[in-house]
Amino acid sequence: MQHIFSLILSLLLAYGVAALGSFFTVGAIDVWYATLLKPALSPPNWLFGPVWTILYALMAIAAWRVYQKPANSLSRNALILYGVHLVLNALWSIVFFGFQAPILALSIIIALLVSILVLTILFYRIDKMAGLLFLPYLAWVSFATYLNFSIVFLN
Repeated sequence: MQHIFSLILSLLLAYGVAALGSFFTVGAIDVWYATLLKPALSPPNWLFGPVWTILYALMAIAAWRVYQKPANSLSRNALILYGVHLVLNALWSIVFFGFQAPILALSIIIALLVSILVLTILFYRIDKMAGLLFLPYLAWVSFATYLNFSIVFLN
């Protein structure tokens, strides 16, 4: 029962960050974001919600798997970095969409990308499946970094 409770808490934490980001994102999509020049590879707006929903679930499950392992300095540091990464994740949405500041958001998403890369490696060392669960997230945020850079360049 404790395992299920900790999984639910991990999911609630990840989706809480998602909700915070969405609060700043939703209102800007049809108003500000629609006016920006975007690269040719920019996906349709409707795709972002389903992709992020899946990615938040994968990251929550990965963190939960690491949490289930015996505590040691590696797992504690990985979970601390996971928390920092969640702050960066939310901060990017707030800055990009809420403050409408793509240049500042670019620096945040680069830091986020680095944190995801390090987390993927750390999680893999602790629990191979947890590391593998982070790979789609790493790929998507790499793509999102390209989109953010392109928006800065084009606008």
